[in-house]
Amino acid sequence: MYEDYAPSADTTWTQRVLRHLDTDPDQPALVEATADGPVAWSRAQLRRLIAGALDLFDEVAVPTGAAVPALLTTRPASVAALVAGALSDRPLAPLAPRMTRPELLTCLAELPGDVLLAEPSSTELGHDVAAATGKRVVLVGDDLAGDRPLEPGTDPDRPALVMHTSGTTGRPKRVAAREFALGRRADVNGYLLDIRPGDRVVTTSLFHHVGGLGNLAVALGNGAAVVLFPAFSVDAWRMLEQVGPTQAVTIPSVLEMLLAADALASSTMRRIAYGASPIHPQTMRRIQEVLPDVAFVNLFGQTEGSPVATLSPTDHRAAAAGHEHLLESVGRPAPGVELVIHEPDADGVGEVWARSPHSFLVDDEGWQHTGDLGRLVDGFLYLVGRRGDKIIRGGENVYPLEVEQVLALHPAVRDVVVVGIPDRRLGETIKAFVVPAGTAAPDAEDLRRFTRERLAGFKVPVEWEFLDEMPRNANGKILRRQLAAAARLS
Repeated sequence: MYEDYAPSADTTWTQRVLRHLDTDPDQPALVEATADGPVAWSRAQLRRLIAGALDLFDEVAVPTGAAVPALLTTRPASVAALVAGALSDRPLAPLAPRMTRPELLTCLAELPGDVLLAEPSSTELGHDVAAATGKRVVLVGDDLAGDRPLEPGTDPDRPALVMHTSGTTGRPKRVAAREFALGRRADVNGYLLDIRPGDRVVTTSLFHHVGGLGNLAVALGNGAAVVLFPAFSVDAWRMLEQVGPTQAVTIPSVLEMLLAADALASSTMRRIAYGASPIHPQTMRRIQEVLPDVAFVNLFGQTEGSPVATLSPTDHRAAAAGHEHLLESVGRPAPGVELVIHEPDADGVGEVWARSPHSFLVDDEGWQHTGDLGRLVDGFLYLVGRRGDKIIRGGENVYPLEVEQVLALHPAVRDVVVVGIPDRRLGETIKAFVVPAGTAAPDAEDLRRFTRERLAGFKVPVEWEFLDEMPRNANGKILRRQLAAAARLS
């Protein structure tokens, strides 16, 4: 399927980045979306910012050889600090300023060293959490500038940056993106997104998140300009037309929001990648009507390694031509990925394991244990839920994601989470938390009937609770465990 995919000869991510920065220095490397319009930073200017960040790190004695926590948002100085950290063996571990204080303290307590990087807008928060964890704050301002030569990292196993998983099930987990694997991730995603030198790539995710940080690394590693804007909004997206983006990486809910606001149209976009959840066929049809010349890619992966599987532009065209069931899958193995279903049950469902050069966190044999449950059908991967989320009702296995995907088709449902609750007779039964699409809650009996028409009876929820909003963490992920705990206590 990917016969024309050929990895780069570079062995590290920083080699890729500097090779592109050294080519055509007047080309944009960053495009900052501001209230006054787009501001371009050339490759030569980014080099000066990176050199300035290196000077700052040396001046304040940021230690080497360990991850450096950083309260930074999406801005040129943050990008420069990120690259400078990779070049000098001070891999940045960006943290979200909007994380709760306990979450920040947990992460900082487990990161060695005595420095916390912060930008001016996070000064107060930085000093608070730094004092509580025995660290000192180093401010990364907008005045970085230097002229020292930049030397790429040559050790393929050295961490280039560190990310944290979102922590929906407990303590956030550190994931080191090492030089070689991050370079290969740039290769694969650059191929799937058709990124060419000089393109302009935008992501709607925040700086600390894999969707933001990871795709920023992909763009820099392919010689594309990174489009920076601090936070997603419909107005910010409208302003991007002035920038001329060629690729975007986002999530289905953002696409739906832009559709509803009549703001999705773009005259320059060539390819859009989305992930985190499947996209409804009706939504996909509407998107393709607005953007008929744009190719779409679904990327399935996680912080520990991505992509694992992908639904290609050809697959999306097939879905539009009548094979809508393909949109229920997350696609086929991505380039270079060996994918297996570990210990499948009688229905072929087991944990999804992947092995590839671009996985960051693997076992001794190179396997990335995704924690996702799925099955393979005709080479396509269909997810059914997370390991540990499975509900066993009267001896029958129920996978919450399958039920949620059906309920999400109901026009009165905006968001839904399905959990298991104890039942004396059946062991477990099913409860659904629903956020209505309108102002009034839908009728529970109507939802039950709608579900029963599409699923076996043992998969239909017996309890329903309507919420104004789902509880979410700092990364926007639904706190499923919190809902499950609340359901068991009710």
